Amino acid sequence: MFIAGEASGDLLAAELAQALRAAPAIQAMPFAPRFFGAGGPKMAEAGVELAFDLTQHAVVGLAEALRRYAQFRALFVRLLDLAGARQPDVVVLVDFSGFNRRFARALRRRLRRQQGPFHNWRPKIVQYVSPQVWASRPRRADSLARDLDLLLCLFPFEKEWYARRAPELRVEFVGHPLLDRHAVSRVPTAASAGGAKPSLVLLLPGSRVGELDQHLPVMLAAARLIAGQHPAHFSMVLPNEALAALARQQPAAAMPGLKITVGGLADELAQARVAIACTGTVTLECALFGVPAVALYKTSPVTYHLAKRIVRVKYLAMPNLLANEVLYPEFIQAAATPENLAREACDLLANEARRQAVQARLRQAVASLGGPGASARAAAAVLKVLHEA
Repeated sequence: MFIAGEASGDLLAAELAQALRAAPAIQAMPFAPRFFGAGGPKMAEAGVELAFDLTQHAVVGLAEALRRYAQFRALFVRLLDLAGARQPDVVVLVDFSGFNRRFARALRRRLRRQQGPFHNWRPKIVQYVSPQVWASRPRRADSLARDLDLLLCLFPFEKEWYARRAPELRVEFVGHPLLDRHAVSRVPTAASAGGAKPSLVLLLPGSRVGELDQHLPVMLAAARLIAGQHPAHFSMVLPNEALAALARQQPAAAMPGLKITVGGLADELAQARVAIACTGTVTLECALFGVPAVALYKTSPVTYHLAKRIVRVKYLAMPNLLANEVLYPEFIQAAATPENLAREACDLLANEARRQAVQARLRQAVASLGGPGASARAAAAVLKVLHEA
């Protein structure tokens, strides 16, 4: 059983399902594995039988989540009942930490209530992608240790953190599937960096409606400032047509030299000179291609003030966390102004020495993720824990 509630998790789950099918241990079995659960279109394409599309319900921020609590509760109970009815051998919870952390706890409680000689269902519970408890609320590591049989991490520092904080939790660092999606890192060498790329500026506002609402106005205003100071053209890359349609409705999106595309991020990154990007996975994709970036994040005032009280890390962009230094300037909430974004982007466009220094550090950060094969390693870890008593 897979549960993934966002587009990124949908893709991760799909890749893991494909890797499980291709695993030698599965290939040697006389029957094929069956996959079911809730996720999105990528999982459906990978042969996962979906009870419903959970990715359609992704939200940004606490306020929106509270408004839709009743809806999420109904979906939660439906999945819990589905697990009890079909009794999977393994439950793989993919990212979507608020929902999935509670699901693991609820499933454990239900299993404890059903102990006895006629209740022998004991599934393994796996979380794929660590919740960012290392960034805020570290005590939640204790509940993860209690409820999970295995935690699969994408970043090397996470395994080290859990070894100190919750040594009883079984944690495996498998690397990041982005390295497989893009085959190899395309960070330019110092010799090839610089003038070979056109002055294409990528605008990457995020993959959710809420992120688009918050980030698009400031990004478009920054783009106009950049265009007034530097010869550049602009490309906004969005993951689906629904978000692209929303972006096109913005009056400022009609600016000359702006192209709005659906998908094809790798092709755009291969040509980009600078990006303005929402903090998150997309900053890591920028790093893989050696694209210097300016990072931003805006959310509702309520969510921001709550997060400010509990977040314990210095940076939000993953390349900065991996390097433990500012490779990508970050502008959060009120600091995310068009002027700030444009100033940093223009300097990155013009300052070749700075660009090459950033790209050199990006190569080191990318190398820390290990090589390709993350999904295969994740599949091997899942099968190993499945076959243990």
